[in-house]
Formats: sequence, structure tokens, C-alpha cells
Amino acid sequence: MRLLLVEDDDHVAAALSAVLARHGFEVVHARNGEEALRAVLPATDPAKPPFGVVLLDLGLPDQDGYQVCGKLRKLTSTPVIMVTARSDVRSRIHGLNLGADDYVVKPYDTGELLARIHAVSRRTTAGDDAGASASDEALRLGPVTIELPTRRVSVDGADVQLTRKEFDLLALLAQRPGVVFRREQIISEVWRTSWEGTGRTLEVHVASLRSKLRMPALIETVRGVGYRLVAPAGA
Repeated sequence: MRLLLVEDDDHVAAALSAVLARHGFEVVHARNGEEALRAVLPATDPAKPPFGVVLLDLGLPDQDGYQVCGKLRKLTSTPVIMVTARSDVRSRIHGLNLGADDYVVKPYDTGELLARIHAVSRRTTAGDDAGASASDEALRLGPVTIELPTRRVSVDGADVQLTRKEFDLLALLAQRPGVVFRREQIISEVWRTSWEGTGRTLEVHVASLRSKLRMPALIETVRGVGYRLVAPAGA
């Protein structure tokens, strides 16, 4: 897999690139946001396959990493993993709203980073396969419409932009409204892993969905168990 590493610290980039190379990645290093944006353009090198993942540090010298993420999302659908020292939930939700697929908080364990890279890569492939074979019927829950084949979500007719993981999470819960999904089951089906560290990611994505849909009560937390979708009145 080709991986774009956006990191302004050459020493950090060199050490991380060496680790990634040992695990089979072909790493392209961009030192700032402008280099990263140029690297993802199709015309950069037509002979090269597209990047499988973008690993984006937020502390860049030329522009804020959030800005770079938003621009990357307009240029490519390649999964973006943010690397940040900002560990508060609000900052993570902001990143997800801009189109990031995941995040890793510094300082991070190399094993955790590798697990997240492989996880977003698997989810991308699985999401593409699922979209090709999905039923043509849309799921409708009150003002919310979820179109499985096109992976579109709208509220009262207005489109809501979701990341791959957010869509997969919403679609899973919406297929069985009122049914409680255990955290382990959600992580297994959406993240396709049993890795326990994904639990915090699940919480952030639930919070992001509530914010984007502007329906905080749509997804109910069942304390100690998991989550369920509460169909709006009249649905």
C-alpha cells in the first residue's frame, strides 16, 4: 500500500517511514500542507497507484492541519488519519466533520497506529463492496433518509455529509431501530476488528453523528451495553 505521510519534522518522519516500510508500506513524505495537496493530485504521477491512506499531522508550518484535511477531502476519497496532540472530544469531532476517517493522539504506540491504518483500509474496501451489492431500498426514519446504494443521508431533504465510518455506523443501527447493539458488535461490524482501543473511537463517532444530524436523541446510549437508534415519532 502507498501511504502519504504529512509530517514537518524530518526526524520523526524518517523514523516512522522506516517502521512503515518494514510493514510493507511505500511511504511518500510531504513536509507541509502544500506538498500534501500536490501529492494527491492525479497528474502527479499517473503510473503510480493512488494512496491507500493519508497520515496527517495537524501541526504543519504553512497551514493548519484541519484546513489541509478539508482540502484533501475535496481532492480525494482516500482515508485520512489525523495525528494530533489535541485529545479533547470537541477537537476530534471537528476533525471528523472535516472528513477525517480516524485519529491518533500523540504520543501514540506504533502498534496502535498500524492497527488504525489497516482498519481504515479494510473499511474502505468493505464499504465499496457493500455499496455495490446493497439493496435499492432506502431506510427512512422520520425526517432521516439513508440511501444504502449511494451511501447518502439526508434530513428533511437536506444532504448530510458523513464519513465512511459514520455512514456505516448509522446504517447498522438504522437497520434495526430500537434494538440495542453491543459495543463489541458495533466495533466488529463497522471497524471489522476486536481491538479494544477502538472503543473510544466509537464514542467520538456517535457524538459526531448526533451533531451532524442535529438529532441528539436519535442514538441512545445504553449504559454499560452499547447503543440503539430511537426512531423519531411518526417514523
